[in-house]
Amino acid sequence: QVRLVESGGGLVQAGGSLRLSCAATGRTFSKDAMGWFRQAPGKEREYVATINWNGGNTYYADSVKGRFTISRDDAKNTYYLQMNSLKPEDTAVYYCAATPYELSRREDEYDYWGQGTQVTVSS
Repeated sequence: QVRLVESGGGLVQAGGSLRLSCAATGRTFSKDAMGWFRQAPGKEREYVATINWNGGNTYYADSVKGRFTISRDDAKNTYYLQMNSLKPEDTAVYYCAATPYELSRREDEYDYWGQGTQVTVSS
């Protein structure tokens, strides 16, 4: 069974940092781009960041650019989202996902999704 499992969420004060992890089991995603999305209460899920299959290219939503960093370690089948300078508006459930498309920002182009991890940023 193919699974993506996020971890690392929690409660943090504004200005703090968290590192989210996404562990893949059941298959490797070494040829897939990996992305992070988030969904705040009462809002649509939104795109956060993508890293291409070899880690050579990344793309970020404007709202997180300069604060978040996406990375991958295919030897560990694990993907990361380092979040710095967190703001209350970053509060959301964060999801990792895999896509065969290079640097896709479209949810419908992602084939595999994790169950999400909650990030709460207090002011």
